[in-house]
Amino acid sequence: MTQTQTNTPQTHLSRAQAFKSDLRRLFNFLVMVLSAAMIIWISYDTFNKRDLLQDHGYMTFQFWVCITFIIDFIIVVLTSDQKMKTFRSHLFFLILSIPYLNIINQLNIHLSPDAIYFIRFIPLARGALAMSIVIGYLSSNAVSSLFIRYLTIMLLTAYFCSLIFFQREYGINPQVTGYSDALWFCAMNLVTVGCNISPVTAAGKIVAVVLPITGMIIFPLFTVYLTDYVTRNQKNKE
Repeated sequence: MTQTQTNTPQTHLSRAQAFKSDLRRLFNFLVMVLSAAMIIWISYDTFNKRDLLQDHGYMTFQFWVCITFIIDFIIVVLTSDQKMKTFRSHLFFLILSIPYLNIINQLNIHLSPDAIYFIRFIPLARGALAMSIVIGYLSSNAVSSLFIRYLTIMLLTAYFCSLIFFQREYGINPQVTGYSDALWFCAMNLVTVGCNISPVTAAGKIVAVVLPITGMIIFPLFTVYLTDYVTRNQKNKE
């Protein structure tokens, strides 16, 4: 007597769910790696004063990174049980994934250097959000996960702003003699303390506004996290 194995609907469902989960993890990993590569590349170009529109290698790389981001968005929507709800909640990710810089370059649209430089950071913003979400998965506690995500966003925002401030202010602002000055300016403004360095360019002034706002939004989460941490410890002792 032979025993045959039948594929029940539950088996097919579990296999489909496993495939969807593996596919999403794969693209989460790709997004993490590509985002890190973009951060390294844009840092190298900033410190070496390279013209990003003339850097064919970066323009090609950014285009395919954006395509990967868009594919990731499509996969998240298609593998969701509530596709329309997921589409609406992730629409901001799609907007950040569009390769605006490549479109501007192909259409020969002339914008100011400050505008071009800010546009270059749009895919990085998409990558930073993805990195914060993936890193947040490392924590099993909901409050800790939220804290880690916002902390990642805060640190990446400070770093991106320091690159922008250094690239636009160095050589123009006599108070900015190196990258350390730009990093100090961003750190002090992020914690809303203020800095004796005054921006002179439009991009620098925008950075000086963005950083305190980011700090005021994110730093209260430290209080929430510490309160939750103390509460959990007290419950564990009891």
